[in-house]
Amino acid sequence: MQEDSAVLESPGVKIREGDSPRYNDEIVKKFCVMAVVWGIVGMLVGVLAAAELAFPALNMDIPQLTFGRIRPLHTNAVIFAFGGCVLFAAMFYSVQRTSRVRLFSDTLANITFWGWQLIIVLAALTLPLGMTAGKEYAELEWPIDLLIAAVWLVNGVNYFATIWKRKESHIYVGNWFYMAMIITITVLHVFNSLALPVSLTKSYSAYSGVQDAMVQWWYGHNAVGFFLTAGFLGIMYYFLPKQAGLPIYSYRLSILHFWTLIFLYVWAGPHHLLYTALPDWTQTLGMTFSVMLIAPSWGGMVNGIMTLKGAWEKLRTDPILKFMIVAISFYGMSTFEGPMLAIRAVNALSHYTDWGIGHVHSGALGWVAMISIGALYYMVPRVFGKVNMYSTKLINTHFWMATVGVVVYIVAMWISGITQGLMWRAVNADGSLTYTFAESVAAMHPYYVMRFLGGALYLAGMLVMAYNVLMTAKAGERRVA
Repeated sequence: MQEDSAVLESPGVKIREGDSPRYNDEIVKKFCVMAVVWGIVGMLVGVLAAAELAFPALNMDIPQLTFGRIRPLHTNAVIFAFGGCVLFAAMFYSVQRTSRVRLFSDTLANITFWGWQLIIVLAALTLPLGMTAGKEYAELEWPIDLLIAAVWLVNGVNYFATIWKRKESHIYVGNWFYMAMIITITVLHVFNSLALPVSLTKSYSAYSGVQDAMVQWWYGHNAVGFFLTAGFLGIMYYFLPKQAGLPIYSYRLSILHFWTLIFLYVWAGPHHLLYTALPDWTQTLGMTFSVMLIAPSWGGMVNGIMTLKGAWEKLRTDPILKFMIVAISFYGMSTFEGPMLAIRAVNALSHYTDWGIGHVHSGALGWVAMISIGALYYMVPRVFGKVNMYSTKLINTHFWMATVGVVVYIVAMWISGITQGLMWRAVNADGSLTYTFAESVAAMHPYYVMRFLGGALYLAGMLVMAYNVLMTAKAGERRVA
């Protein structure tokens, strides 16, 4: 199925109707469908985890349902299952159109799809059973790590080979972000996953102590930086201009955004380890580069929002654009908040509190999920050969459910986190602690209920989306190829 028109795919180049080859949109369709499925599953587990923090008896003393077991299941499901499927769909969709060629290999694309689904299923089976490497965002044990590396390399070969055989001489900036993501995530995954296996289900890290923590957060923060930021910026740079029907505000700014972001991001990991045994100079390095990250991040935000300059009225009638613009606004907010939390004086209050949870979810639900949802709403009717989504009203309903849900969630965590920090630091005149830890936990209860409600509303919005996608696939006027 062909795309019926092209807005500026590259600066100064307009792809004429009929120029494009027959693209492989079947693989995009499969990843889009599974993105919706895994989004619901991952967020459902997250809502269950949030409910357990508010009402601990919900785990019913079943080990597989305890918070410590389902929390890594939630993070892996929403980041790698939902986010990963969105990324693969968007990469395969946009690289073909910006290169004017079909994917290099349909076989490699299918191996990527089925391999990724197998990884997700293995994660869903092993994590609740307590089989874990104990590393944040890298909990999966060594056999699954090897499978991840293999599938990721297959995808990389297919993607770079597609770029290599392109018919468009220019490599669009969205593809730059995807290429940086593929290369950097490969290096991060390999080095952080180095381990000594002692059985099929257990291994021990090749690093120890402070070195293990340093490598882990070099991986952990850059998994956020390159998987959840660079990859989804690639989505923004393609799908926002396409949905708006306008070229990106400043192509020059997009190139500056790319190079400064990928240079600065890799140094920021140590800000997760302030006030630890990590050497002070390393902590200071991480803090400094974190603060510097505000510049490229806000440059990207401005570039995205200003793409609608002179066409703001489109937001009145286009809920997909609403998703994208609100996502970019959350990107700007969370990339200001992150550097602020990396400053030692602020971190002394915020570290280990729910403020960090609020920050993560303003980025995850506000930025990553909302730009993903916008891109999915753009792709789904096209890959299913339909004119439009089944219901624009349902997209608008989903938008407001998601927006209200994420605001309730992060506001609850901001209040909870600051309250925790202040209670933990409070001392009496004789230097003794004013509050016990148990008292600080009890004070969090109303905010944990608020978080649960906000998350549940966001999940309900995903169910609305699933219905809309299903009806789009089943009904509606067919699109002319």
